[in-house]
Amino acid sequence: MKINMWVIKFVVILVLMVFLLGFSQRRNNERKLEKISIEFIDENEPFITHDAVNKLLIQNVDSVTSIVKETLVLNEMEQRLLGNPMIRDADVFVTVDGALGARIEQRNPIARVASTPDYYLDEDGKKMPLSAVYTARVPLITGKSQSDLTEVTQLLLEIEKDDFMKSGIVGLHIENDGNIILRLRKHDLKVRFGKPKDIARKFQNLKAFYKKTKQDNLINNYDLIDLQFGNQVVATKK
Repeated sequence: MKINMWVIKFVVILVLMVFLLGFSQRRNNERKLEKISIEFIDENEPFITHDAVNKLLIQNVDSVTSIVKETLVLNEMEQRLLGNPMIRDADVFVTVDGALGARIEQRNPIARVASTPDYYLDEDGKKMPLSAVYTARVPLITGKSQSDLTEVTQLLLEIEKDDFMKSGIVGLHIENDGNIILRLRKHDLKVRFGKPKDIARKFQNLKAFYKKTKQDNLINNYDLIDLQFGNQVVATKK
């Protein structure tokens, strides 16, 4: 008999716990959101505003406080964010205190392509439209129009990682044969880089030549620097 009473008590407690859990869950789902919390997890300047992200999240709803948690479809919200050309990745969630949260990773432009219209090339080698909010200070690509800029993307990524090259290179001109000419920020000379191969060696040769001629005040005497000949740097005077 004692065993039976114990079983009965256990069942009653279990049913009560399930009821309370379900009641609490229902009440929680029926709660309205309190606010929106948006976090940009990249280090870029904002190419998309908080207000634009808000509108993508709540769409036609007047205010986030009119949204009931039960009606949220977080996956759909994420897909709307990912549909924005400035956003690389997005994570949407609801916090325990009733806030709708969004963690946003923006796309990272590494060059601007002169075209009709102009567009950015991002670190994934994909086209990215210009932003009305912020203009990125990145090298300008001119010359031959190419649908596949994969090789150039790799060169741009190496430029991004090198402080000297990043601060000194303002443009890349792609010739019809695919060879690349670099334009320097502070000097009126061209650097014939050739094909985007042996990048590290060419960077090293350019730095060595630049350092030597800069020390001797000769850098402005040159019109063209050619890095295509192994460890040699062939320079043409004006």
